[in-house]
Parts: sequence; structure tokens; C-alpha cells
Amino acid sequence: MKRGIIRLKFVLLVLVSVCHSYAQENYAAQRQRMLKEQLEPRGITDKATLKAMGSIPREYFVPEAQKPFAYQDSPLPIGEGQTISQPFMVAYMTQKLELSSSDRVLEIGTGSGYQAAILSQMVDSVFTIEIVNSLAQVAIQRMVNLNIPNVAVRIGDGYYGWKEKAPFNAIIVTAGAERIPLYLVEQLAENGRMVIPVGPNNGVRQLVLLKKKKGKIKTRNLMPVRFVPFVRQKQ
Repeated sequence: MKRGIIRLKFVLLVLVSVCHSYAQENYAAQRQRMLKEQLEPRGITDKATLKAMGSIPREYFVPEAQKPFAYQDSPLPIGEGQTISQPFMVAYMTQKLELSSSDRVLEIGTGSGYQAAILSQMVDSVFTIEIVNSLAQVAIQRMVNLNIPNVAVRIGDGYYGWKEKAPFNAIIVTAGAERIPLYLVEQLAENGRMVIPVGPNNGVRQLVLLKKKKGKIKTRNLMPVRFVPFVRQKQ
């Protein structure tokens, strides 16, 4: 009887191991399909962006119940009323920043940490701010677990940026703002770029690309988008 129980436990362990390996392979296959079916046909051509999107495991940045949907072409809830953006939007915003390997990037709205992890594969350093403590703590642990050393997470109000670490070559805002925060504009380096959703809360916003050249700012509307609101600390 005891020998039978031991054999059953062994079989169960083998099945768990096989299922885990299959799941990992399945996620890897889904990542490649995401590149071929969601990103490349819709104009994501930057090689560094595609490489990062193909290497960072999106399933690791969503709650357990959402893992089967990790590579769907849609945003997903991550708790605290926040979402992880759809893969295309992550890639599109990243590509529009025209990043180089020496860049320092500021992200406003860490959320799950997925966007910061994507950026970490492409630039020198990423500084990301999250106002929701629980989300920030989980994101920090994810960076540690994935051995991503060039992402620094700060808990606080992203409206004011991260002055001590400025200037930044690029800034990405992953929450909808009613207007472009001047603090962020001031922290852009010369020739810096910013992408930010701007518009009224609870409505369609414009994804805006902002560039700073010789101290002057030029903006361009990219596309209509929907994002969760930019959360501020209560005054």
C-alpha cells in the first residue's frame, strides 16, 4: 500500500512538472504569435521594441486568474482599479519614444511593472513612479525575481516627476491626464521625448507625443485612446 502511494505521488509530481513545462512553452509560443499577429502587422517595426516584447513574460505581470489571457489584444485588470495596457499600446508608446541604449527614462504609473520591464531591455536606466503602494511593492519584487537591476521604483505622486534623477531622455505616462504636467516637461532633457494620454476623465483622450528642442516644445496628436485616470495624492 505504501509503495503504491509513493508511486502515485511520483506520477503526480511528474504530471505537475510536465504541465508546468508545457505552460511555459505555451506562453513562449503566445509571445511569438503576439509579435506576428498583433504588433508587426500594425506597424511595430522597431527591432529593439520587438525584441523586448518577445522576451519579457507578460503572464508574470498579471494576477493568476488573468494569466490565460496574458497575450490577448486587450488591457487586463491588475487590482486597485488599475490595468495593464494591451500589448499593442505598450509597444506603440515604446516605439514612439525612439529610444537608444544610453537613455534614461522616467515612467509615470508603474502599475504591474510590465512597461518598465520592457523599457529596461532597451535603455540604460528606468525610473518609475507608482502612487498605489501595494502595486509598487509587487512591481519591486517582480524586478528582483526577474533579475532586472536597472529599474528603480518610487512610491509617490508622479505629477511632480523625479527631480533628483532628471533630466530624462524620455518620459512615458501610462495613465490619462487632463493636461500635460509642467513638472514633467521641465525634467525632459534637450531633444527629449514624452508620450502621454491627455484629455477629460471618463472620455476618449489623445495620445500626445511631445518633443523638446532648443528649449521649445512641439506636440503632435497620435491617436485617440482610453486610459485609467492619472491618480493624484489628496491635498
